[in-house]
Amino acid sequence: QVQLKESGGGLVQAGDSLRLSCAASGRTFSSYSIAWFRQAPGKEREFVAVINWTGSNTYYADSVKGRFTISRDNAKNTVYLQMNSLKPEDTAIYYCAAKRAYSQAASSNDYDYWGQGTQVTVSS
Repeated sequence: QVQLKESGGGLVQAGDSLRLSCAASGRTFSSYSIAWFRQAPGKEREFVAVINWTGSNTYYADSVKGRFTISRDNAKNTVYLQMNSLKPEDTAIYYCAAKRAYSQAASSNDYDYWGQGTQVTVSS
C-alpha cells in the first residue's frame, strides 16, 4: 500500500517556476514508478511525466518537454516535478500516481494509487 500527498502548488505568473512534491508513505515506495497527471477545468486528466523506480528513466508529455523535470529521492520517499517557464495553459490540478511497472504509455486507469492533488494556477 502506498499513500501519496502532493504539495507545492500555488498562484504564479507566466514565466515563473514552481516545484511540486509528492510525498509517499509505505516501505515499498522505491519499487514503484511515479507519474504526474493534471486536470484542467472541463478537461480530461492528462499525463505529464513519469519516472521509474530508480530514477534512471523518465518520459514527458510533448506539452511540457524541455520545461518540466521529474526526479525522485527514494531516501526521502519523495518525487518532484520542477516546472519552469510556466504558461497559463499549465493551469490545472496536479496529481501524482503510483504503479509497479514503469511504462511510458500507461493511462491514468493503469495507476493504482493517487494523491489528492495540488492546484497550480498560472496567470498571464
